[in-house]
Amino acid sequence: MNRIPIRKVEEAAFEIMKRAAIDIPEDYKLGILEAQKKETGKLARFVIKAMQDNWDAATEDRRPMCADTGVPRYYVKVGNEASIENGFTAIERVLRKATADATTAIPLRPNRVHPLWRTDHNNNVGINAPEVEWTFEPDADWIDITTVHKGGLFGTDYRMLFPGDGIDGIKRFVLDTLIQFGKRGLACQPAIVGIGLGGSKDTCMNLGKQAACLRTVGNRNPDPKIAALEMELKDLGNSIGMSAMGFVGSSMVVDCHIEVGYTHTGGMPISLHCFCLSSRRATARIHPGGEIEYRTDPQWFTPYMRRETVEWNNA
Repeated sequence: MNRIPIRKVEEAAFEIMKRAAIDIPEDYKLGILEAQKKETGKLARFVIKAMQDNWDAATEDRRPMCADTGVPRYYVKVGNEASIENGFTAIERVLRKATADATTAIPLRPNRVHPLWRTDHNNNVGINAPEVEWTFEPDADWIDITTVHKGGLFGTDYRMLFPGDGIDGIKRFVLDTLIQFGKRGLACQPAIVGIGLGGSKDTCMNLGKQAACLRTVGNRNPDPKIAALEMELKDLGNSIGMSAMGFVGSSMVVDCHIEVGYTHTGGMPISLHCFCLSSRRATARIHPGGEIEYRTDPQWFTPYMRRETVEWNNA
């Protein structure tokens, strides 16, 4: 069996760090173009045009498109048949090294500090940083590594709803949250909005963040009723009168993605996450032998990832 060379994992991790910081994914660019066509606010249209000019300049000059490069993190999808030179701990080691190297070389802003002592190693690496989340895929011998550079301060909220709150309660939470984000400058819109619904509290938060950061603009949940709710909440978010950088307009939400998990019978936890207007993500697939393919669609939410099938029933 051919093993995936660990040096290729490090090479790919560094490259996607660079791509995520500099190049805006095409799906988000197209989403912004559609929003621009419908935008009703004059100042908002001006800001959206300035955003696009900034993206073009960053790509041409090969430098980060935003001074705040967020808090880089990784999502790793491992094929069930994959074999990695030196094992899985070696992957985490080279992901941390690639982060430190990229912070200096690209450069990324060194945003990571100790929460109490404010110790800063100037490389975005420290205790539990960068985060690495894992999932698996059957019948595959490759590994996918995705990096996401998301702001780490605001743009996230959580609430414990109850089953009786229903869809109307979800809508109220989404409206309340987006209005507060817009009024207080807690989101960097136009944004992809991710909603986690159900699960335990930590699962709910993870699902919402992944929905915002790991699905592309235009991608719909496979459940048609959830897909319809995604579109309804997108339209609702764009009806509150806020747009780019808080100016009056109609482009608060570029797209809305919902991910769900089975939850406790007595509750309906919900989280909301706004990816910033950079929408910085990039993915590399490393094959046995070391071939690397790059893309901007993480392809994270596969049928296996959602585990939709119930394969057994209680008698």
